[in-house]
Amino acid sequence: QEWNWSGKYPEQPEILSYINHIADRFDLRRNIKFNTRVTTARFIEDTNRWEVETDQGDRVTAQYLITGIGCISAGNIPDIKGLETFEGESYHTGAWPHNEVDFTGKRVAVIGTGSSGIQSIPVIAKQAESLTVFQRTPQYTIPARHETVDRKFLDEQVKPNYEEILEKARWSKAGFPVEFSERLALEATAEERQEAYEAGWAKGGHGFLWGSFKDIGVDRRANDTAAEFIRAKIREIVKDPETVEKLLPTDHPLGSKRALIDTNYFETYNRENVELVDIRHSPIQEITPDGIRTEDEDFEFDMIVFATGFDAMTGSFFKMDIRGRDNLSLKDKWAEGPKTYLGLQVAGFPNMFMITGPGSPSVLANMTVAIEQHQDWITDFIEHMRTHDIEVAEADADAESAWVSHVNKIAESTMFMLADSWYLGANIPGKPRVFMPYVGGLGTYREKCNEIADNDYEGFVLNAGVRQLAT
Repeated sequence: QEWNWSGKYPEQPEILSYINHIADRFDLRRNIKFNTRVTTARFIEDTNRWEVETDQGDRVTAQYLITGIGCISAGNIPDIKGLETFEGESYHTGAWPHNEVDFTGKRVAVIGTGSSGIQSIPVIAKQAESLTVFQRTPQYTIPARHETVDRKFLDEQVKPNYEEILEKARWSKAGFPVEFSERLALEATAEERQEAYEAGWAKGGHGFLWGSFKDIGVDRRANDTAAEFIRAKIREIVKDPETVEKLLPTDHPLGSKRALIDTNYFETYNRENVELVDIRHSPIQEITPDGIRTEDEDFEFDMIVFATGFDAMTGSFFKMDIRGRDNLSLKDKWAEGPKTYLGLQVAGFPNMFMITGPGSPSVLANMTVAIEQHQDWITDFIEHMRTHDIEVAEADADAESAWVSHVNKIAESTMFMLADSWYLGANIPGKPRVFMPYVGGLGTYREKCNEIADNDYEGFVLNAGVRQLAT
């Protein structure tokens, strides 16, 4: 009610201003220790307490350990030969410096065309003397169609209905207050499909997937109709035929990878200072002091931007040494892929709760709404434990196995299993191929969590005992 957003897709400075406003409004900084990394967290069975250590020398004892470390926070830079030899400037899109980066007059390389790549490439191209994009996988991407929001609209349409809008988002499939189409692409005529796709393209954003047809996420034939529409748009927008062929996605269904939205991404390849290199046909061999060497050519650059994504879902956990019962490390527990109950707890790690952990909707939903659902549920659980003198809560191993099977079964009925995506860990060499998020929808997931709580937290082992004060 107090904040007035400027538009549909606020930029980083505005988002940072909002975060600072919230921190000030609720005096949050007094409870935050900045510039500090947790190095170890161990469950001490004799005391039923967690001991947490940081790189600043802190040692904290607590009854509950709650991880809010983000699903895509551990940046991934590929192990390319000669990486450390480059004499120019290099950046990762997930660890951008606080100071402004000036590309003016520079020869720039961008490696990667995922979410951060397609958003940064058009911006860099406007400044750089030359921009060379190294692409492994062509992407389906929808125009964002950014719009400003006027104060009158906020005051008259949004703020008076804010709670209603939020409640609708909480129970929706993806955490947004929008209606999902119930129409089927395969039951529509070619003209009706074209009209629906054109409307979605004109409106922009994720609504192209949600608002067109219900079956494009589960039926390959239906999906092909939407995918071919986007390929036709690429052919229409990009002028150079050779570049068009490089940009056409054909090896995975639409929506099976991260749903991407952009501003003038395909249009950027019409600029004279932009070149596209297909590294599936000409792989990167090494980074040199002057630039990048592929199988076919040497390129010279002043700057390299790694838009190479993240070790998603599990990478942030493995940056810490987390150990549960019997000194079992979380890394060993998840050696064959993450196993959780509801994405909230792990068997063998008592009183450790995860916010948007593997096995929850997390990255397949509006993250803010998903995070709030977990925060509320965990808080209610801890209140229940305190009220009923429960010392320790731990996911039951059988309940955990059943939930993992349920997550996998639902994923197998969708297009998600037909792509090498970071949802499956495919972007990290050696990482187990396991579909990590819950694809059943945020509203359905919320209902399941509430049902479990109403049934005395079914699937959790609850042990009573004399509570000890955390120090």
